[in-house]
Amino acid sequence: MKKLFIRLLIALVILVILGVIAVGLFLDAGIKRGVETVGPMLTKVTVKLDSVNLSLLSGSGKIKGLVLGNPEGYKTPFAIQVGQASLALKPGSLLSDKIVIKSVDVQAPEITYETNLKQSNLGKIIATLQAGSGGQTEPAAQPNAAKAGKKLQVDDFSISGGKIHISITVMGGKSVTVPLADIHLKDLGQGPDGITAGELTKKVLQAIETQAV
Repeated sequence: MKKLFIRLLIALVILVILGVIAVGLFLDAGIKRGVETVGPMLTKVTVKLDSVNLSLLSGSGKIKGLVLGNPEGYKTPFAIQVGQASLALKPGSLLSDKIVIKSVDVQAPEITYETNLKQSNLGKIIATLQAGSGGQTEPAAQPNAAKAGKKLQVDDFSISGGKIHISITVMGGKSVTVPLADIHLKDLGQGPDGITAGELTKKVLQAIETQAV
């Protein structure tokens, strides 16, 4: 009886571990699929993500190989490329209406600022996000848009070690690379309403565009 109990206990532990791994794999794949599906809907440019690794127990995770493409008509290969970013969130918030992200740390991103001195690639993406978040949306459509998807709260968002490739089309596409000053945003989406993924992306891009200009 004792041996049977021990075997049942071992089997139960194995099942729990396999369950956690399965949920983790499903969650990671779900985040990757969500980013590559919702991202283009919000920005109207291609969004690619190599991998996501998120621990359900600790709430810590890493994102690798994130690439935000350029709007149509721009010639540089990408707008933003991130090799790696780390994040920490409250695991329990994944089941609530608002996901609480304690920190996001984006390391050594490469940003391309392509401009014809009238409009830039980043400016066009920001304008698209502005339209999608209600800046140019009919009032009747806003309640439905507000209900779509989970809201976010980001306590700390930092970008460090980045660089900007500045390309001016009227100068034959010549570019120059300069360091990107560190960016630090705090207390985004505080309160019950939170912030949408589109609004968060817009705030980050606005901070990057300010540095580029």
